[in-house]
Amino acid sequence: MSETVKVALDAMGGDNAPTEIVKGAIIALEKQSNLHVYLVGREEEISEELKKYTYDKDRLTLVNATEVIETAEPPVMAIRKKKDSSIVKCMNLVKDKTCDALVSAGSSGAILVGGQVIVGRIKGVERPPLAPLIPTSKGVSLLIDCGANVDSRASFLVQFAKMGSVYMENTVGIPNPKVAIVNVGAEEEKGNSLVKETFPLLKNCPDINFIGSIEARDIPYGYADVIVCDAFVGNAILKTIEGVGGLLIGEIKGALKKNLKTKIGALLIKSSLKDTMKKFDLSEYGGAPLLGLNGLVVKTHGSSTAIEISNTLLQCVTFKEQDINEKIRKIISNTDN
Repeated sequence: MSETVKVALDAMGGDNAPTEIVKGAIIALEKQSNLHVYLVGREEEISEELKKYTYDKDRLTLVNATEVIETAEPPVMAIRKKKDSSIVKCMNLVKDKTCDALVSAGSSGAILVGGQVIVGRIKGVERPPLAPLIPTSKGVSLLIDCGANVDSRASFLVQFAKMGSVYMENTVGIPNPKVAIVNVGAEEEKGNSLVKETFPLLKNCPDINFIGSIEARDIPYGYADVIVCDAFVGNAILKTIEGVGGLLIGEIKGALKKNLKTKIGALLIKSSLKDTMKKFDLSEYGGAPLLGLNGLVVKTHGSSTAIEISNTLLQCVTFKEQDINEKIRKIISNTDN
């Protein structure tokens, strides 16, 4: 029997808390037999939501937390002052090894600060990056960093490439994943000072399969499995993908409902179209892990629905079963030696 994977879930984080968060937990428990969820938040509110469902009570633990860190709060101060908040309590469950991972759709700043201050970095990791999976024509690619380190150094980006390679090889199953750095052209001499400094370091790094630069327009075609950049660039890319994806889906739906002829056509292609559109729905790929910490911390969208929460919980199980943290620890320690 597989080892039980314990995940602390922030039931109060996000726009749809606690309703969608609790629902997502129930869906995940039904799908994954070796998952145990710790629902953390206001006990009365969570209990009311749980009354709607039938579930294995032996695999769900309620942890009361009376406070909530709001999105607009200064994250450092909030982490220090709100010790009884759902995010801080989740972090401490990971820190003391009660849980293997935590998932939250709450304040990004609080999650980033709490991850480093409470959970702590793996020895040798300079900065932990946020690394979401994004859809491409060939499957998925890992965008690293997309929100944690707006001002990065070349050494950070090299570590991002190594950690991203470990993640893609072991959770997505891509052997020797192709690594590229985001640039304004394919030529090695192009780019800003950060890219120019990082490029030769990646080129000479024996731990990764570096293929050179990638332009933003080539990312959706899946030319690289691990896409390396600082968080300013990565967040702009991620938000553009989300925006364009939402726009295209909306336009396609509108066109198919335009008149009787298009409605008939829509019925004929409904099944194939649904599968295609699902491929480009970012919620299907779970949340963005904050790699390089002593425990797994995963940030999901603030607007996360039950499906994204469920997929993120299942993502945590794979992460733990593949022992990603230990593999990251080894590749970073090899660099230090």
